[in-house]
Amino acid sequence: MTEAGPPRQARVLSIGMIAAAQVLAMALSFSASAIVPALRVEAELDGFTASLFTSAVQLGFVVGTLGSAWFGMADRFDPRWFFGISTTVALLANAALLLLEPASAGVIALRFATGICMAGIYPVGMKLAASWARGNMGLMLGLLVGALTLGSAMPHLFNALGGVDWRVTVATASVAAALGVVLIALTGIGPNFARSPKFQAREALVIWTSRPLRLACFGYLGHMWELYAMWAWIGIFLDASLRLTVSESGAAPVWAAALTFGTIGAGAVGCLVGGLAADRYGRTAVTIGAMAISGACAIGVGFLFGAAPVWLVIVCLLWGFTVVADSPQFSACAAELSETHLIGTILTLQTGLGFLLTLGTIHLIPELVEVVSWRYAFAFLAIGPLIGIWAMWRLRRHPESVRLASGRR
Repeated sequence: MTEAGPPRQARVLSIGMIAAAQVLAMALSFSASAIVPALRVEAELDGFTASLFTSAVQLGFVVGTLGSAWFGMADRFDPRWFFGISTTVALLANAALLLLEPASAGVIALRFATGICMAGIYPVGMKLAASWARGNMGLMLGLLVGALTLGSAMPHLFNALGGVDWRVTVATASVAAALGVVLIALTGIGPNFARSPKFQAREALVIWTSRPLRLACFGYLGHMWELYAMWAWIGIFLDASLRLTVSESGAAPVWAAALTFGTIGAGAVGCLVGGLAADRYGRTAVTIGAMAISGACAIGVGFLFGAAPVWLVIVCLLWGFTVVADSPQFSACAAELSETHLIGTILTLQTGLGFLLTLGTIHLIPELVEVVSWRYAFAFLAIGPLIGIWAMWRLRRHPESVRLASGRR
């Protein structure tokens, strides 16, 4: 028996190309964050400025996402062209970092511009991939968030391979994004592609008036409280720790960059495993389990600061795997609990709130390091998973949770 619709080979090829394009383009989002350890030495960046390398992108993404949704930009243009143009502008802004002093306000402005462009990359890539989905929402969203995760990790790999020369990292990320533009131009659009309604501010209030949606949103916010602060500062943490334990001169920064890539990149596998598990065993079960483990890692990893690298590697890889494994399932919950015509609106609002929240935790970590040291700073992030677990447990007990994953709560 043959499959209805486009041939399986065409679907698999298109999904693979979309995911690859997203990996390459998303490298731009963390290209500057990956070079912070080197810049803190070379340019003597303070903690607040170092935080801005990441938080400016987050704020730009919120502005770009809401603006794109409000004006229906993804619907007015071919999504492949929207993705390609957004990536092109972002890679030019990223490459322009090479022309400015690292501590200048212009660098932060370019990072903000890159964040705005990310709104035309990640959500649009997700929409393109969803156009090829066939009854496997958890896995499909897992694939796309996994691509985002791997793309966010790539600059740390460039950093390691480039000998921690920050200029090589920035330039390589821009070249990789250019390849992503080529790939997305060759990608097909699936049969499920549909226009999303224009953002409706009044209708968005349902995210607060609907108890199931409100609980799903609180779960997502708890998850986001931890995620981006961990991604932003784990490289600095590892660099500082390995400088205490790696005796070979100059080796610690390279090993730290490689381990940071592995830690964040492990989340790509976590997203795929989490997607498969959620489709089979339930969304609340996966999110509760992932947040319990990641929260425990946030509390415990500081006690390994300056300890034997082997134990640090194990905990960091586990943390990286679980900290984002649940992320796609919050989007799936929002989609399954929303009315069909409101899915785009609810996802836009939930994502915007989550990224706004990250601005606080990203900036708080360096302040906590000054006060309580690396031993306890990350433990603060466990507050988010704790709240998220409470919210998802309450959602699991709600009658409407049967709408999740075809009845698998």
